[in-house]
Amino acid sequence: MPYKFKLHQQVRMVRSVISDALASDIDVFEVVRLMPEDRNGEAAYRIRSMKGERAVRESEIVALH
Repeated sequence: MPYKFKLHQQVRMVRSVISDALASDIDVFEVVRLMPEDRNGEAAYRIRSMKGERAVRESEIVALH
């Protein structure tokens, strides 16, 4: 399965993408694990920030530019 994001790539949650100028470093996550696809066939990831770690689907994150 092809993954859109790579290990150690910095990403943001889709719902927190307002503006790079308004976003804080706390909103930045790092991809720490490529996970198997979910029930719908969508790629999944483990991401980590200063606040902790969580699992997300590919559609929930965007690359940090």
